[in-house]
Amino acid sequence: MTDTDVTHDDAEVRSGGFISPVAMEDDPAELFAGDTGTLDADVRRVLVRLLQRRFLLADRHTAQWRTLLENQQVVESRLHDLFVHLVVDHDRGIAYKRQVRSAELDVPVLLRDEPYTRAETLVLVHLRTVFQRERGAGETSARVDVEELEATALTYFDPDDTNVAAHQREIRTAVARLAKDGVIEEESEGRYRVTSLVEVVLSTERLTELRGWLQARHDGEGAEEADASADRVAGADVADDDAADTDDADDDEETAP
Repeated sequence: MTDTDVTHDDAEVRSGGFISPVAMEDDPAELFAGDTGTLDADVRRVLVRLLQRRFLLADRHTAQWRTLLENQQVVESRLHDLFVHLVVDHDRGIAYKRQVRSAELDVPVLLRDEPYTRAETLVLVHLRTVFQRERGAGETSARVDVEELEATALTYFDPDDTNVAAHQREIRTAVARLAKDGVIEEESEGRYRVTSLVEVVLSTERLTELRGWLQARHDGEGAEEADASADRVAGADVADDDAADTDDADDDEETAP
């Protein structure tokens, strides 16, 4: 045997020195006719959910969160192919996406801008304020009642507008959306716990800007100027965008096996 001879395991070598092909039955199974994808079904579901919804939450989607962490690199790669960033906040247990934007590169925009409404923004400001106050006082959690949210938000509507019932419905709809997004969680009827997601959705800088708008309205600044300020800051959406944020997609609450 010369120095250039190489010993191969018989299981890996067949006639002619070629490695044996993988048996057909060992090929990755197609998930549907003509499937050429390479990701497992569970990983694909996580990828789709990230594109469909604003957030993936560790405590609400336990199985998908675990799948994401186990396959984060490949999920990031697939999103990067679409010019989309993946943000994983391990401390808060939150994952979300951002549209890649560049002055140097022609980037097609996949995710559409969809800011929160005026009522949703008003509710968010109060939620963020309560959360900040309670954390500053050493509390581990913050809770609010829907009546409190409604009463606070109503103070920023036109006092001359007598259609209070319509504004109340608008605020209740805002509360429902924020609950769906995971910013608040209903613990009992009309009683909500504010989650740490509110810090991601509404940064300290954005909160300060919004408070300035609210103060300007309270101090009697012209409605046109105040509303213009509101339009600049009302889009408190963490991702500032969503590809397919379908309202009819259920949250499919998951628990650890």
